[in-house]
Amino acid sequence: MDITSPAPLETAPAPLEMRPHRGVSLFWRTFFFLALLLFGSIVAWLQTFRALESEPRAIQSAQQLASLVNLSRAALRYSDAIARVSLIKTLAEEERVRITMHEPKDRFDTFDSDDLGERITEELKARLGTDTVVASSVNGEKGLWVGFNIDKDAFWLQTDLSRIGPSRGSTWVIWLITAAALSLAGAAFIARLINRPLKQLSFAASRMRDGDFDASLLDEKAATSEIREVNIGFNRMAEQLSKIEQDRVIMLAGISHDLRTPLARLRLETEMSVTDMDARAHMAADISQLDAIIDKFLDYARPDPAQLASVSLNAVVEAAVYAVADYDDLRVTVTMPDNLNVLADEIELLRVISNLIENARRYGKTPETGIALVDIAAKTRDQWVLIKVRDHGMGVSAETLPKLTRPFFRGDAARTSATGAGLGLAIVEKTIQRMGGIFGLANTSSGGLAAHIKLRRT
Repeated sequence: MDITSPAPLETAPAPLEMRPHRGVSLFWRTFFFLALLLFGSIVAWLQTFRALESEPRAIQSAQQLASLVNLSRAALRYSDAIARVSLIKTLAEEERVRITMHEPKDRFDTFDSDDLGERITEELKARLGTDTVVASSVNGEKGLWVGFNIDKDAFWLQTDLSRIGPSRGSTWVIWLITAAALSLAGAAFIARLINRPLKQLSFAASRMRDGDFDASLLDEKAATSEIREVNIGFNRMAEQLSKIEQDRVIMLAGISHDLRTPLARLRLETEMSVTDMDARAHMAADISQLDAIIDKFLDYARPDPAQLASVSLNAVVEAAVYAVADYDDLRVTVTMPDNLNVLADEIELLRVISNLIENARRYGKTPETGIALVDIAAKTRDQWVLIKVRDHGMGVSAETLPKLTRPFFRGDAARTSATGAGLGLAIVEKTIQRMGGIFGLANTSSGGLAAHIKLRRT
């Protein structure tokens, strides 16, 4: 038996080479939709408010400006030169209204940069005349400028932009940011509140899946009636499953105890009373098979968690291969890195590897030679160790493959010539899961069945 020649892992994806697809969590999905709904509502509300507020504000501002221009024009028109100078000075000091001559060389920027400015300009032109000029700056000086004429003279009236209210741009941005921040905080709180019971239920379900029924109890005094009913139902289910599990273990232990006593008696009587050597050997083999089947029942029913530690995979595989070194119908090839350690129960892992080798020896013989060629390979990937045990037999059908790990399932005749209980691969899968790993079966591209094991690396 050659245990050094290479048997590389196939690059084709196997069922075990799996990282479960993780989509967006329920919390983030709920948060996203709530935030989107709230933000859309805020934007719609702001647009509605702007539309309802813009028109009255533009008309009111235009009325005030038109009245100020008309009053200023009337006062200037009917005052003499001396009084006009005093009037202009009084308006500048007390009303913050500045009146200057409109020179042909003046440079100005029109006051129509936004919707409100355009609306105010339209109203002023409608009230003061179409030749009215409304500007936001004249010769580089900012303000609200309105051009008007007195006879043949042209004037500028300058006043503060505060007469039409505060700047809307910064106000809207501040309100939008504030409302968006409050909305996001509220959406996060609501999403957390909604998803907390589901997260607790998911955790309890995972603990119950691992056999920890006591740690899976949920709060039966939740404020929400629907959540309270779900928690009560889940706790009752956990209690029932715990009782069923305890009854099953007790029943199987009793069966084991009650059956092994007469089996031992039968073995003794067979050795003592049967003279035919061939018949005695067959009877002893049948009794040994019954005893092995009882062991498998107990292995599958074992509820205790595995005792995990750092285990040398090289040593475990070497021990499993050494135990079958004398079989004439088996050839094992091993390839793996040195000093490869995994997080496992050493005894349980040895039984898993031995079980897979024995399964390949029984059902994976090559049709031409009648010898089972078994390849054992391992490699590391991130924090995992990937192990593959494969044969070069006929494999199984695609329909049968997912059923091989079911308890008591017996496959097609090509791979089921023995008379076992149909628990071997089911025990392997359960043992690997108890050690925090993943187990899978797949037909290889070159023929034969491959068992894939994924364990934590240490």
